[in-house]
Amino acid sequence: MDDERPDVLTIGRLAHRTGLPVRTLRFWSDEGAVPPVGRSAGGYRLYDAESVARVELVRTLRELGLGLDDVCRVLSGRTTVAGVADAHVAALDAQIRSLKVSRAVLSTVAKRGSTVEETALMNRLARLSAAERKQIIDEFKEEVFGGLDDPRLRDRMRAFSIELPDDPTPEQVDAWIELAELVRDPGFRARLRTWMELNTPVPGQSRPPGASIWWARQIVQTVAEVRKGGVAPEGPAAAEVLSELFGGADRAAVLRSLEAGIEAGAEHYRRLVARVRGQNSSPDATEELEWLARALRAADQT
Repeated sequence: MDDERPDVLTIGRLAHRTGLPVRTLRFWSDEGAVPPVGRSAGGYRLYDAESVARVELVRTLRELGLGLDDVCRVLSGRTTVAGVADAHVAALDAQIRSLKVSRAVLSTVAKRGSTVEETALMNRLARLSAAERKQIIDEFKEEVFGGLDDPRLRDRMRAFSIELPDDPTPEQVDAWIELAELVRDPGFRARLRTWMELNTPVPGQSRPPGASIWWARQIVQTVAEVRKGGVAPEGPAAAEVLSELFGGADRAAVLRSLEAGIEAGAEHYRRLVARVRGQNSSPDATEELEWLARALRAADQT
């Protein structure tokens, strides 16, 4: 009989040679990936040495994640391994990006202890298309910055964008979720608009004295140094720092701008934007700004 010849293998002997279950080999054979080279007198499938090599190739391609349809196309010569691999790499890249988003959402859910509703919202925000993310930011920019008569601000906002890269890190996705929730909050938009109006010059007048606080990091650095030195915001040394920073400026106006920015959460917003962009954000200056506000209030009462 043919199945007794040493160069012919039954499916059982093929399974023994390759270390694969008979059930798997039968399925691959039925699908055309490892067709038998003949049949025994009893109708059983027969294979040969080339079948062993073919099984090894099928196993390799399957371990790399290729579907059996793609494997059959390669083996039949309808496509090449390189062509299928290229398409598979693109599919894997998309899957990896999706998994990163899922990981970021789940990480945020775990960190916040989110409800089912909050989880669903975060998942939707994380999976928005680039056009949908842009629309959220454009609507936010129009409501907060639109109509402010400041050419420099208009130029800044025109060039201002917040975009996730094609392959964002989990940290960037997490920051985007938080930022998207923040900029969609009507209360935050209103507070930030109030702060911007206090910092925008009226036509024909000079720039408001408090505006520089939020754009000049040297002010924050100066306050950080005096805080590190143990200077209390209510003491005489703090008054000297204020004189150095603001000279004869209207300190009441400075304080109004500072308090509006603190209430709006402008520093937190700035840091979220930097995280979404993957930039190295400067340290959180919230404590320095609050120290400065206390010092200005104390100076106003003396």
